[in-house]
Amino acid sequence: MEAKSPGFVTPKRPALSVSARKIKDNAADWHNLIQKWDSLNDSGFNIANKIVNMKMNTHFIDTKLEIHCDNSSAQSGNICSNNEELQQCCTELLHSLEKMGKIQMKMAKLSSTFKGICDLQTYQHGDIQRTPLFHTWPIPYFYEISLKMSEMYKQEWLLKEIIMQELAHNTDQDLMMVYLSAWLHQPYLENNIRVLLESMLLETGHRTL
Repeated sequence: MEAKSPGFVTPKRPALSVSARKIKDNAADWHNLIQKWDSLNDSGFNIANKIVNMKMNTHFIDTKLEIHCDNSSAQSGNICSNNEELQQCCTELLHSLEKMGKIQMKMAKLSSTFKGICDLQTYQHGDIQRTPLFHTWPIPYFYEISLKMSEMYKQEWLLKEIIMQELAHNTDQDLMMVYLSAWLHQPYLENNIRVLLESMLLETGHRTL
């Protein structure tokens, strides 16, 4: 039987090592987690904006979240209804914040995984492997970038926790607007965070030039 010409054989791409595959998966996970965070941040802002609007209304501006209904008052039914709506919005905002907290914990776990890969390379080679697994990034740089982004989101989550508490109990209109702006603009997320993420995706082959 006539042998096939080797000229027609498509060369196979070399399979990724276990470490490279894990790093590539982690980069994709980072992208997905940030997408989910952004979605929750937008929905949380909408809820926070609703809270501020209700509290700035003259019917609510002097009403604390802890007010209890007084059925002896002629306006108690209306106040109770309004206060219940405010309570519900605060609960929804709390749930959004809890979900964001879980996302931040997953981000921290990704950083720990990168650290584990670095430690594995040190154990196997006596020193962290300097040859890039993909294009130009040495393994420690993935951990460095991941840790930096994780810390940004941690600080942002802690800020949002304070904002949520202040929005629930504060009645100063100017302060509430400041808190609302801080929730939306996320001051602890540096301007280059998108560049860091896209660079990681480009390095691992999820993006192409």
